[in-house]
Amino acid sequence: MSIGHTLLALLEAGPRHGYDLKRAFDEKFGHDRPLAYGQVYSTMSRLLKNGLVEVDGIEAGGGPERKRYAITDAGVTDVSAWLAQPEKPEPYLQSTLYTKVVLALLTGRSAADLLDSQRSEHLRLMRVLTQRKRKGDLADQLICDHALFHLEADLRWLELTAARLDQLRREVTR
Repeated sequence: MSIGHTLLALLEAGPRHGYDLKRAFDEKFGHDRPLAYGQVYSTMSRLLKNGLVEVDGIEAGGGPERKRYAITDAGVTDVSAWLAQPEKPEPYLQSTLYTKVVLALLTGRSAADLLDSQRSEHLRLMRVLTQRKRKGDLADQLICDHALFHLEADLRWLELTAARLDQLRREVTR
């Protein structure tokens, strides 16, 4: 996820302080990984330097001065271009799991046990996500569906690989 573009898009609703941006980000996207304050302010500093935001006002308070940021026309253009650009699908061609299976075969360890263990971990996470989906709002349901579909694809791969272990063993140990 592009934190910079996300914060820029949140600014399109109107000027905000860094604290407000963090809160809005966390409410919409940070359920599992809230944004750190330092990341907000370093990102805003970079966006300011690049002319994508401007300081709309500075308020003195009991602590440090609070800057209110506003998106510039260049920032709006940048967000529009980012939103229009399709995300590159991840082909997962450098899978750590595949590497582990091959290394297990090469070192005489049980690749079948590795696959069984991984299957159990995937099923455990699927149960957690399914429970979260049942209790969540629409945003949570959609995020959980995305993760569940990927886990289902992984499970299909685990089953296919388990069925082909003997053939894979012969090929990698030549």
